[in-house]
Amino acid sequence: MKQGVCAVIVGGEIAEHMAFFAVSCNLISYLTDYLGQSTSTAAKNVNVWSSIAALLPLLGAFVADSFLGRNKTILISSLLYLLGFALLTLSVTPTFRPNSGSNCREGLLGSSPSKLRVTLFLFSIHIVALSHGGQKPCIQAFGADQFDEENKEERRWQSSFFNWWNVWVCGGGAITVLAVLFMQESFGWGLGFGIPAVALAAGLIVFVLGRGNYRLVMMRDGIPFTRIAQVFVAVIRKRNARWEAGSERDTLFVVDAIIDQHPTKLFRWLDKAAVPDDLVDESFPKNRWRLCTTTQVEEVKLLLQFLPICASRLTYATIYAQCITFFTKQGQTMERTFGSTFQVPPPALLALIGMSSVIITTLYDCLFVPIASTITGKTSGITELKRIGAGLVILTVSIVASALVESERLEIAKEHGLLDEPNATVPMSISWLIPQYLLFGSADVFTKVGLQELLYSQMPDGLRSLGGALYLSIIGLGSLLSSVLIALVEKMSTAGGGESWFVDNLNQAHIDYFYWFLALLNTISFCVYVWLANNYIYYKNASRIP
Repeated sequence: MKQGVCAVIVGGEIAEHMAFFAVSCNLISYLTDYLGQSTSTAAKNVNVWSSIAALLPLLGAFVADSFLGRNKTILISSLLYLLGFALLTLSVTPTFRPNSGSNCREGLLGSSPSKLRVTLFLFSIHIVALSHGGQKPCIQAFGADQFDEENKEERRWQSSFFNWWNVWVCGGGAITVLAVLFMQESFGWGLGFGIPAVALAAGLIVFVLGRGNYRLVMMRDGIPFTRIAQVFVAVIRKRNARWEAGSERDTLFVVDAIIDQHPTKLFRWLDKAAVPDDLVDESFPKNRWRLCTTTQVEEVKLLLQFLPICASRLTYATIYAQCITFFTKQGQTMERTFGSTFQVPPPALLALIGMSSVIITTLYDCLFVPIASTITGKTSGITELKRIGAGLVILTVSIVASALVESERLEIAKEHGLLDEPNATVPMSISWLIPQYLLFGSADVFTKVGLQELLYSQMPDGLRSLGGALYLSIIGLGSLLSSVLIALVEKMSTAGGGESWFVDNLNQAHIDYFYWFLALLNTISFCVYVWLANNYIYYKNASRIP
């Protein structure tokens, strides 16, 4: 029964994954080829939209953890998703098969796009972003909620759940994304968006039919963000209070009788929030803005530990943004023909990330974890922090490979006299891009899944949607950082009359320089991460914090 329930939830996530990537992975092509935007402008707009889509999960997590619960939030977000894709399909319907000989930069169907269609398209993709923000932080945590952490056997299954979640979502997503991209390139954007809409409808129906079998986690009393704010306000109010550090079990205020939460030694200054003073003793009921429980304090300590770890992944998310922007534009300039007539759509290479994730995750869970667990004694083989660090190393190798391939592409374009021909095909196979996608997929297995498991295992029940949102918000901030870096680099490279690294003619651009710059940033980020990981304290009983 439990496996069937998880299969339903995973199926819904695959449908959401396909729908979201149907928009994001080829958005830069639509903006440049049909709405007439320049490459750098389109790249910045895609990054901004991606950052909005990834930051909105913070709002979704707030609503889920504070008011609706994960189950209802997923349901409402799915309905919004359907609305967004219905409008999106309507906005691009006239482009079922654009003429191959037309100048696509002139707009839809060879003419300038109307303001109504542009407005409808932009409105629709932001509805999709809002829906993504509601569903994404909840659905994986909701799947993990189906396992009872008090049961040793189910706890082991839960650890493996994150790996196999990645296998099914990435594998299913890769296959469906390939199908959607083929439809977009061959039959038009209307059908390319219509198919994900049908998949979302099917996923929603199955999810609703399974509602009676779900294991629901009770919501925490009080709004999580309010509980967090209360700790800081209480600390500020009692900043001059004095107390004996060794007697906290006698003096600290404990209200949550359902657990026996001992104050930890980390961030000891926060413990003042749980120490009664004269004003508190005189007031009844207790003022939570002056006196908090140790449970509240420990929740804040957990978050303060997570934030630097998450922030160290900003460069990871920044590099990820290149996969749906510059990687795609590179592929458009290269030889894409396989066989006699088949042309590979450049965004289709994104499926390689999912495929490599499936293979590496399977090997990791079936071979590496059993061997490593016999050596380390840990259920997961190695700690989540070590897993994340390994992914950051692989990511550096991936972006270095990207820089080397782009340098080779520019050299070939120069040798064949194509520097001044932006629309010419560089005689270099698009298969040269495959290694960087495969390496990125491998990095994803270690970094993304490791962080997901860390956030879920260490977060209190009442903040687990927020944990998923923190992971996604880093992706959003990384996309936003990518836009900022592009703008800064473009300004610096053109200072004094120089040529921009991001000119529309990629044969004269220097995206390879940008990749080397990102490799340097990620190396620095990795060094910071190692220091943070060495000072991180695992909360062994975090799952007991309600």
